[in-house]
Amino acid sequence: MTYTAPVNLVLMLPKVLMLLFFFLWQDSTGQEVPSLNDTMIIGMRLENSSKAQTSILEKGMIQVVEGSLIHLRIYGTGIHRFSWRRIQFVEMTSLSTFMRNFSICPQRTSDLLIQPYSDDVQNTSAILSVKVQILRKNIHFKDYMMCLEDHHGKSRQLLKDSHLLLRVIEDKALHLPPWLEITVVVTLLMLSGMFSGLTLGLIALDPMGLRIVKNCGTPKEREYATKIEPLRRKGNYLLCSLLLGNVLVNSSLTILLDTVIGENIWSIVLSTISIVLFGEILPQAICSRHGLAVGANTVLITRFVMLVTFPVAYPISKILDYLLGKEMGTVYNREKLMEMLRLTQPYNDLLKEELNIIEGALELRTKTVENVMTPLKDCFLVSSDAILDFDTMTEILQSGYTRIPIYMKEKTNIVDMLYVKDLAFVDPDDRTPLKTITKFYSHPIHYVCNTTRLDSVLEEFKKGKSHLAIVQMMHELNQEQVLEVVGLVTLEDVIEEIIKSEIVDESDIYVDNRSKRKVTGLRKWDFSAFRDYEAEAKISKQLLLAAHRFLSTEILQFCPSLISEKYLLRLLKHRDVICELKFDENFKDSPHHYLYTRNKMADYFILILQGKVEVEACKENMKFENGPFSYYGFMALGPSIPAGNLLLCVLCSPVCFLILFFYSFSFPCPILLSNHHSI
Repeated sequence: MTYTAPVNLVLMLPKVLMLLFFFLWQDSTGQEVPSLNDTMIIGMRLENSSKAQTSILEKGMIQVVEGSLIHLRIYGTGIHRFSWRRIQFVEMTSLSTFMRNFSICPQRTSDLLIQPYSDDVQNTSAILSVKVQILRKNIHFKDYMMCLEDHHGKSRQLLKDSHLLLRVIEDKALHLPPWLEITVVVTLLMLSGMFSGLTLGLIALDPMGLRIVKNCGTPKEREYATKIEPLRRKGNYLLCSLLLGNVLVNSSLTILLDTVIGENIWSIVLSTISIVLFGEILPQAICSRHGLAVGANTVLITRFVMLVTFPVAYPISKILDYLLGKEMGTVYNREKLMEMLRLTQPYNDLLKEELNIIEGALELRTKTVENVMTPLKDCFLVSSDAILDFDTMTEILQSGYTRIPIYMKEKTNIVDMLYVKDLAFVDPDDRTPLKTITKFYSHPIHYVCNTTRLDSVLEEFKKGKSHLAIVQMMHELNQEQVLEVVGLVTLEDVIEEIIKSEIVDESDIYVDNRSKRKVTGLRKWDFSAFRDYEAEAKISKQLLLAAHRFLSTEILQFCPSLISEKYLLRLLKHRDVICELKFDENFKDSPHHYLYTRNKMADYFILILQGKVEVEACKENMKFENGPFSYYGFMALGPSIPAGNLLLCVLCSPVCFLILFFYSFSFPCPILLSNHHSI
């Protein structure tokens, strides 16, 4: 018992020291503890909360969520950093107790704990930190009012106005296990990516393109297109469903991330990065290239989403269909289609020739006859006054054309058309007038204007009436509109424009009639073999027979063992073999009179049949005359052609002789006939 007083003194010593330290601190700072009785509260406002479900009710009551940390800004007079000591919250159910004893605040609630000290203290406002406790079970909300008391615990002010009250509500957030929350977040993120990718992938699939792939794609592409095409036909409905699903999933993902991480900057950063990267960029990059495969493999999910969102998405889609009209898909005109083919040519299996044909067919309507016609000055025409003898028919056949326009007087006046097949039964020896043939067949003549499109000309040619048309151009003459023939156009010209290449057949002389580029390696036909030479014989049959007998018996190279008599006779009948040369007394020294010249190479053999020739030979220039059946150039029939020391000229007129042109071959009797007429 004797030690009780000292023990009490020891226990009271810390309290005394704390009070002493407090007063010393006040003296050192030069501040005094403000009087709590001077504080008056006139209002409060919610600054922020750790949970998002906060709001202001109709009458100004502040609503917060249980388990949150809130910051309230109080307004009034005499507010200082120690005002929190006299502020307390009481339940609205204790209001009756206060009314009976107005001088005492009701019992302080433990549901709202005011944190020590105030922040952002000013003379008229300060911020209080209040920790909201969890409500009791089965209590969904509870209302509180603020009470301000003095240092004796008596009520100085009761803030019971509705706009100054506080309501705590139950936290209805779904609290899941961490592993389940992560699973839900990943699932929502995958759904977000799927909706975003399908929105781009499916909508980017053109309805027209899907039909094309469905009809002519690979077997796998046809299968995919068959699954997607019914959905893609409902374009606006599909778009609305996918967008609604995407927005719903993204919103749920953001809210769930706020619940898992909390309402802070990291929640915003993580949700933004995850949605942008995994919900937008990556799936859209994949679906933009493989939208057909992704859309076909997720068609069941897409149908389910369309079914779920039907009440909202379908009415919106109908409104869009009404406002925007029916979706036709991408339709290319001629120019765009050609450009698309050119740009995609390195990546498709079209050959260059196939691409040219496609381009030519597409450009057919844009070109006119004037672009492809052959000008009249470059055309082969025959006069209507021509006689169908051997020369005329040879000229027609050698032209290489199957249809020949016939003109009268002027080439611009085309009056008839001749087909080469019309000459099949014409004998050149009959010398039939051309008018007789053209009048008999009377082929129709087709005229086209120079501005006519090629597709129209092609339709006319396809009717089979003719494959050649006369091109006319309108011009003004003496204030009158006159049609003038300017060229020809054929079916071959039109086809060449379609295939963008020149067509060269065995009878063509030129690759292109406009550029006059000749066909290389062209075989020129010599129709002289069909000429009847007997009708043009320049010597009598007796003299021809004598020459034949002389050559076959006197000259070794023409003996029957080397060349048959039949071919030798035919050789003698050739038009260039029997020649007749007249001697002009006024020009005796004319080079035309000399058959051989000294020291000049000669590749021909001559047999004199009629007349005389003068021969000057040897170094002594001996001259002598020779007559019929003397021959010269015998060395030309052998393997070599030496330069002879011989001068042979004509002495009298006329001189008829046989001349053969030869070239050196190893064959004992090589004979090649030349086409020129030089002597």
